[in-house]
Amino acid sequence: MVEDHKHEESILEKIVEKIHGHGDSSSSYDSDDDKKSTSSFKSKIYRLFGREKPVHKVLGGGKPADIFLWRNKKVSGGVLGAVTACWILFELIEYHLLTFLCHFSILVLAALFLWSNACTFIHKASPHIPEVHIPEDPVLQLASGLRIEANRVFTLLRSIASGRDLKKFILVIAGLWVLSIIGSCCNFLTLFYTATVLLFTVPVLYEKYEDKVDAVGEKAMREIKKHYAVLDEKVLSKVMSKIPRGALNKKKD
Repeated sequence: MVEDHKHEESILEKIVEKIHGHGDSSSSYDSDDDKKSTSSFKSKIYRLFGREKPVHKVLGGGKPADIFLWRNKKVSGGVLGAVTACWILFELIEYHLLTFLCHFSILVLAALFLWSNACTFIHKASPHIPEVHIPEDPVLQLASGLRIEANRVFTLLRSIASGRDLKKFILVIAGLWVLSIIGSCCNFLTLFYTATVLLFTVPVLYEKYEDKVDAVGEKAMREIKKHYAVLDEKVLSKVMSKIPRGALNKKKD
């Protein structure tokens, strides 16, 4: 009788263990489902302009991105200060670039020449003037990158000029018109300085307040898409229907 009772207790313990094991597995499945749902939720988070990479990667990574995002405050502040000094010198004081380069070269050459001759009279070692040369690889990489981007722009302009996409045509015309207005208000140097200041301020502020800006951007994009859908339905679609497509179809064939 005692053995039968012990056998029944062991069977009950095994049944309880199986039940607990099934509960643990179900809870693990639930946790996996929760992780999948949270990961899918994170993947659905809106990012401004459809951005999928961090801001540092969008800016190209490396030292230029570190400078724009103020990773090293001394270097970033020095670069922005130098650009600001150049803008004040050439724009506000109206100092000409060629005159500045000539005066700066005269000052540096005269100082080095006098220093080198003075060292011979006081029997000291002449100053070490380093050799300056432009490396070939960075210049070739920069030229290659500019060539690729220029070819993309030419391809885009060619496709727009051929009359195949009215939407891109309107966007490009509007962008060029806005640039012409900006160019009439300020010269190239001021425009370059403004763009530099924006590069040093907008990315770092966006990285700091990323979630808030993305939320506002999502609402703005919804409103823009609504207004664009109305414009497309009432104006663009009617204009596109009136444009003859026979010549374009022949070109494609």
